[in-house]
Amino acid sequence: MGCCQSSFFPGKDHRPARNRARPSNNGEVLPAFSEFSLSDLKSATNNFASDHIVSEVGHNAPNVVYKGRLHNRHWIAVKKVTTIAWPDPKQFAEDAWGVGKLRHTRIAKLIGYCCDGDERLLVAEFMPNDTLAKHLFHWENQTIKWPMRLRVALYIAEALDYCRAEGHPLYNDLSAYGVLFDENGDPRLSCFGLMENTRDGVGMLEYNRNGMITPESVVFSFGTLLLDLLSGKHIPPNHSYQTSCRTLKEKIEEEKVLGICIQTYIRNPHQGEALDMIRGKNILPLMDSHLEGNFSTEEATVVSDLASQCLQSEPRERPSTKDLVATLAPLQNEADVPSYVLLGIPKHEEAPPKPQPPLSPMADACSRMDLTAIHQILVMTHYRDDEGTNELSFQEWTQQMRDMLDARKRGDLAFRDKDFKNAIDCYSQFVDVGSMVSPTVFARRSLCFLLCDQPDSALRDAMQAQCVYPDWSTAFYMQSVALAKLNMHKDAADMLSEASALEEKRVRGCRGP
Repeated sequence: MGCCQSSFFPGKDHRPARNRARPSNNGEVLPAFSEFSLSDLKSATNNFASDHIVSEVGHNAPNVVYKGRLHNRHWIAVKKVTTIAWPDPKQFAEDAWGVGKLRHTRIAKLIGYCCDGDERLLVAEFMPNDTLAKHLFHWENQTIKWPMRLRVALYIAEALDYCRAEGHPLYNDLSAYGVLFDENGDPRLSCFGLMENTRDGVGMLEYNRNGMITPESVVFSFGTLLLDLLSGKHIPPNHSYQTSCRTLKEKIEEEKVLGICIQTYIRNPHQGEALDMIRGKNILPLMDSHLEGNFSTEEATVVSDLASQCLQSEPRERPSTKDLVATLAPLQNEADVPSYVLLGIPKHEEAPPKPQPPLSPMADACSRMDLTAIHQILVMTHYRDDEGTNELSFQEWTQQMRDMLDARKRGDLAFRDKDFKNAIDCYSQFVDVGSMVSPTVFARRSLCFLLCDQPDSALRDAMQAQCVYPDWSTAFYMQSVALAKLNMHKDAADMLSEASALEEKRVRGCRGP
C-alpha cells in the first residue's frame, strides 16, 4: 500500500528531515521548513484573493506577495513567482531548501515552498509592520528617526554578512522594499531576494559583463540603500535616466538629493562630473529635510562616505560585508532603545494563552512520553477504531486471508504480553500481504518500534496509519511521540496539538449538539 504525504511534514522522502526545526541564536525554536500543498496556501490566502495582496514587486517579471494564515493560526507571506523565472521545478525546490536553512534574527525566515504544476510559491514568516520603503517614502505619522536609520543600515549589513558566511552572498534587488519590520519593529532582510535567479524581476542592481549578480553587486546595491536612508528619496526602477549633464546639474540644484545624483550616474557612466559634485564635503543639502536637522553630521558623513565606497565603479575597491558591519556598529548610540519606540509603533504585546482543556489519557501519555501508558491504552482500545476501513468480499476469505489474520492475532498476543520484537515480526507478516489495511496494526507496530528504539520506523508507521484513517487522532499522537524521540520537539508539539483537536472534535461529534 502506498503512503500519502503528511500535510504537516511534506518532504522529499515523505517524512520530516531531522534538522528542520532547530534553535536560533536566542534559543527560540524556529518553525520547520516544509513543502506546502497548493490547497493549503489557497486556504490560507482565501484563494489568493486580491484583498490579501500586500505587495507587487518586479517590473520585468512581476511577483505578488499575499498575506495568509495557516490552520495553526500562524501568519505567513506567500510570494507567487513565474515559471519564466523558475522553469525547472527541481531547481526551484533545491534553491528554496538552501535558503530555508538560513536562520538569523536579522532575516525574515523562509519556512516553505510550493511547486505544483506551473505554480511556484515561496512561504515566509509574515512581518506585520510594513517595509522600509513605506516608512521612509510614504509615511503618514512621522518619518523614521535618525537612530532608526542607522539601526536599519547595521542590521541589514549584519544580515548580508551572515548570508555571505553561510555561502549565500548574492541577493536580488536589494532595496528599501526588501527591508521589513517585525512585530517588535526590528528591521529584517526579506528572504525572498536570496533565491538566486536574475530573471526574477530585478531592479536596482549592477551586473558584471556576463549579466550575473556578484557579491560586489550586492554591496553596490547596499550603497543605494544607504543613499535612501540619508536622503529619504527613492527613484523608481523604471525612471528614465537618459539625462544630459546640463539637465542633471539643474536637478541637483532643484532637489539637492544625493540619491538622485548617484543613481543617475549609475545609469550613465559618462556623467562623471555629477559624481564629483556629490562627493563634496558639505552633505547637509543632501540630507532628508524631514529629519529637521535631528541627526549627527559626523555620523551622516560616515554613512555618506561608506555609500561612496560601496558605489565605486571598480568592484574590487568596494568594502566587504564585514567592513560594512565594522563601520556601522560604532554609530549605534541608542542601542538600548527598543526598535518599536524609534519606529513610532505600539509595543507588541503577546496575547494571553487561551485556557487549555484537560488532556485526554492518550494526550497526557504522549505529552509525558510514557510508552507504557500508551501501550495500555492501545491494548484496551483493541480494534474499535478500525470499523469501516475494510470491506471484504466472500471471495477474499481465502486460506491466505486466514493466514494473514492469524499473523495479526499472534501479533496481538505478543503485543499484549510486551514481546515487542515478536509483535513487529507478526504485524509485518500481516502488513506485507496487503489484502487488508488496519490503522490499529500500524499504530501498534509504531509503538513497538519506539520501544525497540527505532523512531524512524515508528514515524513511518504512524504516517501510514494516518493515510488509512486521515482524521484518526491516534495516528497523530503516535507521530508526535516519534518526532519527540527524533528530537524534533517543535514539530512534535504541533502534532500533539493537532491530535488533541481531532480527538476533541470526535468527542463532540459523539455527544451531538
